[in-house]
Amino acid sequence: MRDGSVWRLWVDSGGTFTDCLAIDPGGAVHRCKVLSSGALRARLVRVLSPRRVVLEPPPGLPAALLGGLEVRALAGGQGPRIDAIERDGRTVELDAPLPTEVATGDDLELHSGEEAPVLAARWVTGVPFGRPLPPFAVRLASTRGTNALLEGAGAPTAFFVTRGLGDLLEIGDQQRPDLFALKVVKPSPLYRAVVEVEERLAADGSVVSPIDLDRVDEPARRLLARGIRSAAVALLHAYRDPEHERRLARRLRDLGFDHVSLSSDLSRRIKILGRARTAVADAYLSAVLSTYVESVRRGLAPRSFHLMTSAGGLAAAETFRPKDSLLSGPAGGVLGAAAAGRRSGGERLLAFDMGGTSTDVSRFDGVLEYRDETRVGDAWLASTSVAVETVAAGGGSICSFDGRQLKVGPESAGASPGPACYGAGGPLTLTDVNLLLGRIDPARFAFPVDVDAARTAAGLLTRMAAGGGEESVTVSDRLLAGLLRIANEKMAAAVRRIAVRKGYLPADYWLVGFGGAGPQHACAVAELLGIDTALVPGDAALLSAVGLGAARVERFAVRQILASCDEVENKLSGLLKGLEEEARQGLREEGIDAARAAVRLRRAHLRYRGQEATLEIDLPEAPERGFLATAFRHRYLDLFGYDPGDRVIELERLEVLVAADETHEVSASPIPVETADAPTACERRLHAGGEWLEAWAIERAHLPVDEAVRGPGLVLEAHSVTVVEPGWSASTDAAGAIVLRRNGDAG
Repeated sequence: MRDGSVWRLWVDSGGTFTDCLAIDPGGAVHRCKVLSSGALRARLVRVLSPRRVVLEPPPGLPAALLGGLEVRALAGGQGPRIDAIERDGRTVELDAPLPTEVATGDDLELHSGEEAPVLAARWVTGVPFGRPLPPFAVRLASTRGTNALLEGAGAPTAFFVTRGLGDLLEIGDQQRPDLFALKVVKPSPLYRAVVEVEERLAADGSVVSPIDLDRVDEPARRLLARGIRSAAVALLHAYRDPEHERRLARRLRDLGFDHVSLSSDLSRRIKILGRARTAVADAYLSAVLSTYVESVRRGLAPRSFHLMTSAGGLAAAETFRPKDSLLSGPAGGVLGAAAAGRRSGGERLLAFDMGGTSTDVSRFDGVLEYRDETRVGDAWLASTSVAVETVAAGGGSICSFDGRQLKVGPESAGASPGPACYGAGGPLTLTDVNLLLGRIDPARFAFPVDVDAARTAAGLLTRMAAGGGEESVTVSDRLLAGLLRIANEKMAAAVRRIAVRKGYLPADYWLVGFGGAGPQHACAVAELLGIDTALVPGDAALLSAVGLGAARVERFAVRQILASCDEVENKLSGLLKGLEEEARQGLREEGIDAARAAVRLRRAHLRYRGQEATLEIDLPEAPERGFLATAFRHRYLDLFGYDPGDRVIELERLEVLVAADETHEVSASPIPVETADAPTACERRLHAGGEWLEAWAIERAHLPVDEAVRGPGLVLEAHSVTVVEPGWSASTDAAGAIVLRRNGDAG
């Protein structure tokens, strides 16, 4: 519900940075970008006395926020707190002397002990630490669950399954991630223990053997004694009748389990393997996500609090499920890219979101594309998500040499220690490569960067790649350019996976580059894909947070059908109406006026009988007789190039999406230039096309509207930089976006 008396706060907390966009009660837009570790960076400029120093804080940080922060060396450890701030906003008094290892010119970390979204809220509002924040309506996306899965940091979990299926998740589906690997390393299961339950349902949902709850008590108590308080339940054919699972859940909660995830609640579909994997992942993440969300809630005390789902919708914090959080940030980015593309006149878009840890790419053709399953690391979940392809190539991706070849990623330096140029002893990363090749302006970074540290790390890699020896310490521009090319090729390959493999030609789309690093690579990646036009929206570095404003409270309703098209033809309209009402009821439970909600999607999943994979067909409100079979055959022919003939077509399932009619979309715009007398352009040196070139650099706000400026050059702004490669031109359109075109098309 809209409330003009509260701040609207949209926060995307990623692996490296947390992006925040806020709208105050007067309608003014505020922005900030902080490290997801919850720390600020500052440089020690001068020591006036043991307890009085001059700091260079992050650009744009309200001076009042320095009060009460703990000052630490980048190497870690404890430090003094800031007691008072003098009028210049840079000179501070400490409650104890700085650690002896800290010297003038060093970078420091400033800690508040609050989560990054709370820190961001203080930044945009200017409210000092220890004082209450104003009323908020919060929308939050976070990778906290994703990171817990990848790092194995979830809650100790027990898996309860029908007797005889205790090894279900260890056996899995027998797919090998690397078909020709001689040494296959099986991923460890997420659960700590398995309990087989005496019960059995037939395939039609009838009871073959009643559930024996008394035999569950003893093993459950043993698990509780071991500190396992999270349980996942997946019983055979429970999607037909969930009663056995529900009765078991009640017993486990009575015994003392804090969280119980039921497969039938999470996925009412056939295939126990998918339901079991989803239930285990949900239970595994429950403690991590609930603790994090509660910590953010305590810090912000919001009037309303919604979290972004992987499907691009919003859910109230009370109804949010951990398994729906894993792609929430990328989903916000897709929504932001789609809104930006519409404002600039583009409907066919490839979203290219390059952040600090990874790059997420997706296709938008007027409607969002969804997936039935979500994969994160070794975990597969039966959870609807926006179709996003993720590749481990972000600004923080570590550049290395394995003895045979140069590599970029998949390991990331994260927020701590971060890239080498962050000054905390981090490794060489893609951010350092861009910095050393003149593709980042160090003076415009979010905090002070150390170019010499980046050069030292690059020299070490150069020496390793050249086989050692002191003579090879000089940084090789050719090596750095090679690392850049590797990263660009990896990202272009990810785009091909979501376009070419599905029968779509990238050249028919615009590439929308965003995220902190996306605009640096947009031209190069577009060129590799044969794309002539790339778009860099306003607020590109914060677009996933901007996209939260375009999100709606929505609900999916899904029903397994498993019948031929002929069998369901006469029931189709009734089935769709039933699913629509089920989705509307979900909105009512959120306090949404369901009568004002709109059906955003009606979709059928069809296949030839005997096949497993399905094709998606969008449905009109009242499909005519024969629509399903005709639409499916056309799509099959387009995709595979042949018609199998008169085979039976099966409707595997139907899904309907109903969404509230209210969004808070804001028209993103370039961040204003801080000084009125900023030069319109200046000269730089930029490494591109294998050589150092003379290039221009211009503030984004000064880039001409509808007048192309030929590259090479840099378009500068507060949280990012757009690299205009040789052979490309840049201009600003009426929507405030940077339009990048190959010179042949730029006129």
